[in-house]
Amino acid sequence: MESRSQTWCFLFFFFFLLLSTQTYFCIAVDTISSGQSLTFNQTLISTGGNFELGFFKPGNSSNYYIGIWYKKVSVQKKTVVWVANRHSPLSNDSISSSEFKLLDDGNLVVLNQSKITVWSTNLTLSNNNAMNSTHEVVLRDDGNLVLRNGIKDSDVYWQTFDYPSDTWLPGGKLRYDNITKKPQLLTSWKNENDPSEGLFSLELIPEEKEYVIRWNRTEQYWTSGPWNGQIFSGVPEMRLNFIYNFSYNPGVKESYFTYSVYNTSIISRFVMDLSGQIKQFTWAEGSQSWFLFWSQPRTQCEVYAFCGPFGVCSQGGLPFCTCMEGFEPRSPKDWNMLDFSGGCVRKTLLECGDKDAFPMMSNVKLPDNEKPLQSAASADECKLACTRNCSCNAYAYRSGCSIWDGDMLNLQQHTDNDGDGSDLYLRIAASDVRKSPGGKSKGSNSTGIIVGAAVGILALCLFLFVFWRWRKRQSVGTSKTVVEGSLVAFTYRDLQSATKNFSEKLGGGGFGSVFKGILPDSTAIAVKKLEGLGQGEKQFRSEDGKMLKWKTRYEIALGTARGLTYLHEKCRDCIIHCDIKPENILLDADFCPKVADFGLAKLIGRDFSRVLTTMRGTRGYLAPEWISGVAITAKADVYSYGMMLLEIISGRRNSEHSEDGKIMFFPTWAARKIAEEEDALALLDSKLDGDVNEEELTRASRVACWCIQDDESHRPSMGQVVQILEGILEVNSPPIPRTLQVLGENEENIHFFSDTTSNRSSQVQSTSSASSQTKSSISSTSSKSQKD
Repeated sequence: MESRSQTWCFLFFFFFLLLSTQTYFCIAVDTISSGQSLTFNQTLISTGGNFELGFFKPGNSSNYYIGIWYKKVSVQKKTVVWVANRHSPLSNDSISSSEFKLLDDGNLVVLNQSKITVWSTNLTLSNNNAMNSTHEVVLRDDGNLVLRNGIKDSDVYWQTFDYPSDTWLPGGKLRYDNITKKPQLLTSWKNENDPSEGLFSLELIPEEKEYVIRWNRTEQYWTSGPWNGQIFSGVPEMRLNFIYNFSYNPGVKESYFTYSVYNTSIISRFVMDLSGQIKQFTWAEGSQSWFLFWSQPRTQCEVYAFCGPFGVCSQGGLPFCTCMEGFEPRSPKDWNMLDFSGGCVRKTLLECGDKDAFPMMSNVKLPDNEKPLQSAASADECKLACTRNCSCNAYAYRSGCSIWDGDMLNLQQHTDNDGDGSDLYLRIAASDVRKSPGGKSKGSNSTGIIVGAAVGILALCLFLFVFWRWRKRQSVGTSKTVVEGSLVAFTYRDLQSATKNFSEKLGGGGFGSVFKGILPDSTAIAVKKLEGLGQGEKQFRSEDGKMLKWKTRYEIALGTARGLTYLHEKCRDCIIHCDIKPENILLDADFCPKVADFGLAKLIGRDFSRVLTTMRGTRGYLAPEWISGVAITAKADVYSYGMMLLEIISGRRNSEHSEDGKIMFFPTWAARKIAEEEDALALLDSKLDGDVNEEELTRASRVACWCIQDDESHRPSMGQVVQILEGILEVNSPPIPRTLQVLGENEENIHFFSDTTSNRSSQVQSTSSASSQTKSSISSTSSKSQKD
């Protein structure tokens, strides 16, 4: 009897739990009805599982918001596509008692802990609809949250596709209200931790059927151009579009554009990014990351006032924004989050008199809102007029005098290659004038003029010498006629003779070995002899086993960067090497680097920005866009170079086997040391015993981390890398690449897969004494070492 009563108690308890569980999931599937609500630990999930709605906390913020994000897309941070209470966040203390509720009157609201409405759809339904208690909210599988009549699905009262935040999803609308004469804006977040409306917005101009991007809802700095029924005139690349189908729908109440995806398996979105650019992303399943497919404006400094008041935008620096001389960031915290909208403020207040200084900013695009002064007929009179005007912040004299007396916006620093800029004289306190290392101000530049003239003369002599050598070596020693700009063809016998029957082997690379040769005109060449596709990759080894000093390593890194710059920017066609790694950098007797092994290289005409090709290269050096199988640019080589540069600095491979058999991925640790701790010395090869130029080490470490950023638009060009390593450009501390951040936080759950042969070889290398001498990123394969 007692046993039977226990059984009944158990069954009662079991059914109670089951009933309670079912009640919870009925609320948190894809629909809520009138009077129901979502709490902190509940979500709506669309029928197909594509999207999820609930409470979320962006970035490092302590505030909570109601939003919609991708459910199936697996990334470290939620990819949020819509936010309800953008300007009314919920505090961490109140989130447990906050609600997302559908009221009986048909309005959808967000309630805080005091049950005060912080966000609402603000609908005024008709009496018949208001009395209808069957309202419901459904999260559809396309990401659209729909408030509708629970009996008649076609009666839609409100939907998120009509009120986007910063993301435009397929099927959504970007519209213009013909009744109120107001556009629906697609507005950027303020920063990664704050989804409130930023300064940049995309809107529709119905008269021209075009989209424009505005700064602060006023200043237009980009337009798509008018719609001609097929493409926007300012986006000619739409002619090659094979992903999207755009359409324009004019109406009495509203006019709008919408789009669909031809291949419904492609996950894609448009985002009004906090960088001020409209960006198109597609999901790359292979790399489990978002791939930037298209963006406008193309360069960051084309975004109006991106660096805020008294900020300077430089396309040749990282990050893009700096403060004018004598100024500092208004909010260093915002600048660290790459939110430069607050701009800069003066370090020292002006005294308004002759004691103020006017240092010159050369080769700049002048700020907006200049005021011409007709009364000033010379540069001296222009300066005097600015000095006497206490509100004058700067002046410039070109064909006439111009002054600036308010916030200076949209100042751009041109690169050395672009000489179209002007000189601007900025007014700052005399105490804030930058000093040169010798203690003199920038105005004392007579020594620089003398040195510059001497350098110019030397450069001219060098040019004449190089030209003479080029004229002397016009012929390659063969009887063949060579067309200028084309490839030179050699017969097998020519190469056999030049390499002395392939007698002097430099090393082995992908699919073959490399031999040293000399042409009849004494030109040294490297010849690769293919030996079979199944051979696999071999690592060059240093024959004399000597450790390269820091100065040599730095010159190798700089020389390699110059070589890649030539391939990317100086050749008639852009050449993407596609397999940059230490094994493909050959060193001569003087340790001068030569970029070798062009077997996987790809040519891109100057009229094209990227090329679609099959994945090629070596694991560990492949950029994320390679793995995702989408079109690549020269930035793929930049990523590989960054990985290689870490190896040059540290003298170790990027992936190594530990004693317990696990694979240690060095860039993950290195990125944290550079970005979070700013400890570049920790990366240095211990065999150098600290014998290093710390300034060069910092530059190299930072630029290496910038090169391996997941988003190719955040990577510098190889030309910028050269300027950074030469000390011409400054480089700030980089962020940790998202992929490496994920690897670091989930290290125990990450598994590396490689073929058995590679694993065995790497294990032998990591445990043998010989390999301990060859872990330097660049192996010396000089002819001198071969002879030794």
